[in-house]
Amino acid sequence: MIDSLIAKDIELLIFLNNLGTEQWDGFWVFITNKFSSIPLYLFLIWLSYKQFGIKKTVAIVIGCLLVVTLSDQTSQFFKYHFMRLRPCWDEDIIPHIRMVLDKCGGKYSYFSAHAANAMAVAGFFSLVLKSKLPKLPYFLMISLSISAITGISTTLHVFLRLVTISDIVINPTSGIPSTFAAVP
Repeated sequence: MIDSLIAKDIELLIFLNNLGTEQWDGFWVFITNKFSSIPLYLFLIWLSYKQFGIKKTVAIVIGCLLVVTLSDQTSQFFKYHFMRLRPCWDEDIIPHIRMVLDKCGGKYSYFSAHAANAMAVAGFFSLVLKSKLPKLPYFLMISLSISAITGISTTLHVFLRLVTISDIVINPTSGIPSTFAAVP
């Protein structure tokens, strides 16, 4: 059963990856870059400052850093515990996919640390600012979805590992309790 699910997942990755076009590749590469989210994070810090002032904003930033650290370390643990090859390192998959990135990154991945960390930030600021800005979580989930799609288009992750494990199981499990503990 698991082997069948993994085979279907790889088929879906190949299908979705081959839907991409060269004219969109630059966009996905930009979104995949960890520095592309800095303007969004600065905007969230600014919103916190406007709502709570400097002291609470410093506490919010520290809390967010703790949540992201937990999320990132959880992804590192799973990556090196399961040691699943990224699709862009898998010799059986490479002939069937479009390689968008010049570098593939680390050899192993279990779920997307990039998506997990982005979800940790989105979840954290959604909880912190939801009473003041109730529509903010929707905006953050849309930006998170765009970020998550890059894992497939750049062949860094297969669909089920990216969406199911990362977004449904790992992130809420590690991010939400940490967020509640860290929210001032």
